[in-house]
Amino acid sequence: MANKTIKSAIESMMFVWGEPLHIKDIADIFNVDRKEIYDACKELQEEYEQEGRGIVIREVNKSFQFVTRKENLGYIERLCTPVRRRRLSQSALETLAIVAYKQPVTKGEIEAIRGIRCDRVLEGLAAKGLVAVTGRAETVGRPNYYGTTNEFLKQFEFESLKDLPKIEDLEGAIFEVEEPPVFSGVVGQMSLEEFAAEKSDEPVGETPDGSNDEAIDEAAAEDSE
Repeated sequence: MANKTIKSAIESMMFVWGEPLHIKDIADIFNVDRKEIYDACKELQEEYEQEGRGIVIREVNKSFQFVTRKENLGYIERLCTPVRRRRLSQSALETLAIVAYKQPVTKGEIEAIRGIRCDRVLEGLAAKGLVAVTGRAETVGRPNYYGTTNEFLKQFEFESLKDLPKIEDLEGAIFEVEEPPVFSGVVGQMSLEEFAAEKSDEPVGETPDGSNDEAIDEAAAEDSE
């Protein structure tokens, strides 16, 4: 089958499918080698980029998907207003960063690093599809292992976890992630650099009963969402 025909069909399938389309599924349809499909997808991706199209092709773990060009997000927002935006809390961002760099990691290990409980924070991140249970540890009680998801990669425009910034580049910084607006057929894009902000220097106090104010604030923030 001609390469032009394959690329044309892939383009149509990505448009109809909406979600990331894995090269294995495409290769099975054409009954050809996965490398041939991957090369065709990369060629198609490059063609869209060279032409400066409003729609671009994003790769996530050997899957490909149509998304809107991030430079056009402002125009899309005007078209689709009002748009409700929700920010992840600082505690959620810190927990997400720990999972991203330490995965697979247990809840206990996360809490040992942060110094406070993170049950509700993990539940919130899982509900947003940013983290998921990836297995169980071989320690006492066999606690769940947590890791990031493809949705996490999509939100931060990573092709794979290899694209995570070096941890030393992030020392002293925290990310403020804003969820992209959800439009029918539209996927907003974001980068880590867009959401870097300095950590708060305010001390965390203790309540009269000895509990941690930050833990109470986290629970209230999660409930308000």
